[in-house]
Amino acid sequence: MLEPSHNAELPEIPAKRYFTIGEVSELCEVKPHVLRYWEQEFTQLKPVKRRGNRRYYQRQDVILIRQIRSLLYDQGFTIGGARQRMAGNDVPEVAPAMNQQVIRELIEEVEEALTHLSS
Repeated sequence: MLEPSHNAELPEIPAKRYFTIGEVSELCEVKPHVLRYWEQEFTQLKPVKRRGNRRYYQRQDVILIRQIRSLLYDQGFTIGGARQRMAGNDVPEVAPAMNQQVIRELIEEVEEALTHLSS
């Protein structure tokens, strides 16, 4: 089992539009078969499927997976409990820190785009 607060030590999410299941697996430190299982259990998790049923995850999917991971591994929820927590729009304890990281990354992306546009 992973230590609490391990979620904060996950790699930073790169500025990309789509991620493969392998990339998401590394970013969230969860095996690909677990991601496929979570798709069945959590209706909010719906990656885009293209060519040959390949999954492509977006940034919000990666954030959602990290929240699910935190609920299950760090906070000790069962799958059913985590599903209820996610469906009930309750924000997990770790969400504010993750939201701050996402906001910082978005600000950086916007600043880069503005710099690029102004030149």
